[in-house]
Amino acid sequence: MFMAFALGLVAGLAGAFAWRGWFRVEEGHEAVLLRFGRAQRNGEKLRVFGPGLHPKLPFEEVLVVAAMERSLELSGEHRGRTAMTNDGTVLRFDSVLRYVLEPGGLERFLFGLREPLEHVTGLFTCLLRNEIANFGGASEVAAGLSMPPRTVDAGSYALIRRERRRLNRQIDEFVRQRMGDRYGLRFVAVDLVDILPPDELDEALNAVLQAQSVAERDYFRAEAEASRRTLSSERSVAIASSRAEAEAKEITVLAATLAELERSRTLDAYVARRRAEVLSEARLSFVKEPTS
Repeated sequence: MFMAFALGLVAGLAGAFAWRGWFRVEEGHEAVLLRFGRAQRNGEKLRVFGPGLHPKLPFEEVLVVAAMERSLELSGEHRGRTAMTNDGTVLRFDSVLRYVLEPGGLERFLFGLREPLEHVTGLFTCLLRNEIANFGGASEVAAGLSMPPRTVDAGSYALIRRERRRLNRQIDEFVRQRMGDRYGLRFVAVDLVDILPPDELDEALNAVLQAQSVAERDYFRAEAEASRRTLSSERSVAIASSRAEAEAKEITVLAATLAELERSRTLDAYVARRRAEVLSEARLSFVKEPTS
């Protein structure tokens, strides 16, 4: 009985050792082993395990880190960053910070700071606010890097929206210079996803856009009505001109005919005959006798 129990215990321990005696690292990842909290090293260099299956002792802990490019999302109501422009407007910036593990930087990333991504987020926020506060300011205008704020009719928000690509490029360069490789990371790019105004400015902009939409609608309606009236007037003028031309032509032809009758000395006879025809068709006639 005791022998069977011992054999079962040994078999269980052997199975647990075999199960916990290996660890797997996926492609695009790196791993380190901790033995009682201390990282394994090859001399003074941290021992790094690449993709594949590796042996380990059951009591050793595995830390796996993605070596591929990753993104730090700083978007949404809670994770979006706020910054004040040089005219005092507070804007919210939704951004994505893309980074990759620097070759040989795994030790700095794991053991340099307790929460490296939190430090990255904090430093990026400071850099972003500094860049936004100075964007379009006197120093940039003097250097010819931006338009003077007085030429912007809607303040810094309009300037930032219009110069968004340049702002994104400046922030990207600023982050690369200031952050460097202190975290064991290499920053690939910074993408400004969206720039959102404060609620009161958003409401004012919506009101302006709505008023502009109504004005454009009324303008197009008035333009259509004016075009319709202009076309109708042009048609009326064309009809009146055609009628006048026809009447003028008729008068010209009649005058020529009467002149011809006058030359042939038959005008009086023609007038008398036409007068007789008209009087014969009339039911009632009023004749004015000539005064003596």
